[in-house]
Amino acid sequence: MPEVIGVRFKSCGKIYDFEVNGVEVQEGDLVVVESELGLSIGNVILGRHSLEDSDRELKKVIRKATEEDLHQSQENKNLETEAREYSLERIMARGLPMKLICTEVTLDRKRIIFYFTAEKRIDFRELVKDLAAKFKTRIEMRQIGVRDEAKIVGGKGICGRELCCMKFLTSFEPVSIKMAKKQELVLNTGKLSGVCGRLMCCLGFEYSELSQEDTALTEENSISISEDEEAFGMIVAASDSPPEVNEPLAQRETGSPSPAPQSAKQEYQGKHRRRRRRRGRFHGN
Repeated sequence: MPEVIGVRFKSCGKIYDFEVNGVEVQEGDLVVVESELGLSIGNVILGRHSLEDSDRELKKVIRKATEEDLHQSQENKNLETEAREYSLERIMARGLPMKLICTEVTLDRKRIIFYFTAEKRIDFRELVKDLAAKFKTRIEMRQIGVRDEAKIVGGKGICGRELCCMKFLTSFEPVSIKMAKKQELVLNTGKLSGVCGRLMCCLGFEYSELSQEDTALTEENSISISEDEEAFGMIVAASDSPPEVNEPLAQRETGSPSPAPQSAKQEYQGKHRRRRRRRGRFHGN
């Protein structure tokens, strides 16, 4: 079982496992690792732990980040700005229907990645030639979605707070209009959509909470019904009202309820029958 650490490259980004490779690192340290894009500096989020049943090949930690690495990373920021400005100029010159979001330079400057959005596929081969001739390194173009754009650019939602995807979300979960119906919200896409134009991620948070509450309420209602029935039976059995004089002893011991009182009409009919019987006996005598 290889010993690995969890490394994150961007704020609220995914955590990737890297083999320790004998380097003494702790949680919170900056390390230089060989990622899929090249050499990069990442922050150790998860300390040393063993990874069980790992069939995939893990990248290794090269070293702890030094002052030279941090200085090189800062210089790369300047190169990223220059690459972004030149790329925007060439995009406008060639009339490409694409929106450049950001640029990223690897620590060893062997690759520059350009992130962009577009409504359809773009033929950017001529643009790549311009960029490669300018910066003399490998150029990579990556098309991303509108949610990833909002996560990179940032902003504030209709709640007035910073976007959830930029603050704490590490991945995007599916969000449907059914979640809004469950919360009895007005089905207005303009009010339910976020900065990215998609349904707001927070609809999923509240939907999961409502589902848990509904389950809990269902269980509580079933329990409360049985408790009410038991309490009602106890009240009947432990009635403090005095028993009737003609009530049998067995009935008082078992606590069975006394007969229900007759209505006024039934009582009048009974009295009328008794009078007729007495009159019949009187005339018969």
